[in-house]
Amino acid sequence: MAKRRNRPEVLPSSGNVFADLGITNPEEKQTKVRLAVAINQIIQGQKLSQTAAARRLKVNQPKVSALSNYQLDGFSVERLMNFVTALDRDVDIVIRRVRSPRKGGRILVTAA
Repeated sequence: MAKRRNRPEVLPSSGNVFADLGITNPEEKQTKVRLAVAINQIIQGQKLSQTAAARRLKVNQPKVSALSNYQLDGFSVERLMNFVTALDRDVDIVIRRVRSPRKGGRILVTAA
C-alpha cells in the first residue's frame, strides 16, 4: 500500500495578514504598517539620520527608532499621516461606494 503524506491545508489569504491571523482591528494595523513603510522609505530615500528625521517629524529620536522597527502601538493613523506630510508628501483620502456585496467598507493605503 502506498504511503499517504499529510499535507498541510493551504488557505487563500484575505489580502490582510492581520485579519488572517485573527488580530484585533486588522485594517487599522495594516494601514499603520503601510504608512510606516512609506515613511521609512522616504526617510531612507532622503538619507536622513534618525536625529534629522526626528527634527522633521517633531518627535524625539526614540520615536523614529520605534517607527523604523515597526513598533507602531504608540502611533495613531492620523499621526502617521501627519509624518507623511511633514516629509513633503501629500496624503489623499478617497471615499467611494463598496463595489462588491461584502459587508462594510475597507481602508486601503497605497504609496505612489
